Amino acid sequence: MNKLYLVVFIIFVSCKLNNNAVVEEIKFDFTNSNGQPSLVSDGNNLSLSWISQLPNNDAILNFSQYNKGAWMNPKSITQGDNWFVNWADFPTHSINNDLVLTSHLKKSGKGTYDYDIIMNLKTMNGEIIKSNFILNNDGVKAEHGFVSITNDESEGFFVSWLDGRNMSINNKESNHNPMTIRFAQITREGEITNDTELDSMTCECCQTSIARTDKGPVVVYRDRNKSEIRDIYITRLILGEWDNPKPVNEDNWRINGCPVNGPKVVSNSSNLAVAWFTISNNQPVVNVAFSYDYGSSFNAPIKLNDFDPIGRVDVDFLNKKEVIVSYIESDQNGSFLRIKKVNIDGSSSKYIDVGKIDGNRSSGVPQLEIVGEEIFVAWTIYKDGKSQLKTVKLDSNLI
Repeated sequence: MNKLYLVVFIIFVSCKLNNNAVVEEIKFDFTNSNGQPSLVSDGNNLSLSWISQLPNNDAILNFSQYNKGAWMNPKSITQGDNWFVNWADFPTHSINNDLVLTSHLKKSGKGTYDYDIIMNLKTMNGEIIKSNFILNNDGVKAEHGFVSITNDESEGFFVSWLDGRNMSINNKESNHNPMTIRFAQITREGEITNDTELDSMTCECCQTSIARTDKGPVVVYRDRNKSEIRDIYITRLILGEWDNPKPVNEDNWRINGCPVNGPKVVSNSSNLAVAWFTISNNQPVVNVAFSYDYGSSFNAPIKLNDFDPIGRVDVDFLNKKEVIVSYIESDQNGSFLRIKKVNIDGSSSKYIDVGKIDGNRSSGVPQLEIVGEEIFVAWTIYKDGKSQLKTVKLDSNLI
């Protein structure tokens, strides 16, 4: 296996609309193509996973932690061929104490979208607990992906994913059954438990999102009904039972196909924030909405975009009353990755340009996390004929 070495350079760039805000760029300098970042924080520590493509077309799932202003030398989680590598359906991970759980996708059949979800569970020092085990247990050659992971209240993990096991079964109305969303728990030994279908009809290829409140996990995703309304829904595990999924907001976005633009949910005790892209009243918009009752209800959405939004959102709590939201939008000068600070009272800061970005698929789905008072953002760029990662950080006190 080729060894990967990380070189970090720090540069300072003044943001466009707030002269106090400074972006510190942490550049990666790898010999291979790198992309599909997953950025994760537990509030105190920051970690990053991503895929490297080798010249022989093998793929490596890498993992690194942020320490003293730099990324540590990456560790290889797993390597192989015949992976399904996609800009929107990317690997993810979560950390629980000394454990890290990762996901990636591997082809299971000849169909373009025949692939399984492969999990790896290791200790932070690299000890293998359980390697390359399949999350979806159906044995069907179909699409399984768009994984979300968070840690549970003990030493395991909550996982949600889109599951196409029913899509290979024909029905009279549409020739195949719809995509579903499922949930499971994974113990610290790697045992899969409580595998449950949450919704029998969802959008086919929008990212899912999962968070844990004081009362248990919540899952947020793009729903789909027979009228092709594809709004953002939430379902919660309450006293051991999943409640009926319901809309975060009734946008009534009717679209005859997947927009590949999923939501993001984040929790802070009983408070939740959900960010998402939609088209409401024929207007594209990036919204964020707050809940103060564990997701039972949400306030009216707060519009964030000032120009033409592309979406691909992320969100994290800065404190009990404020979140930072990242999103992509385009103006007369091009496409930009931007962030805003939003208060639960509905007020928000001016946008900050994190960086100019390719508005097409090559930039992937940008990632945002907060550690202490620092905001971190990661995304994919195209440089010198290959994809590469870019990470930056900002001081939240200057926004």
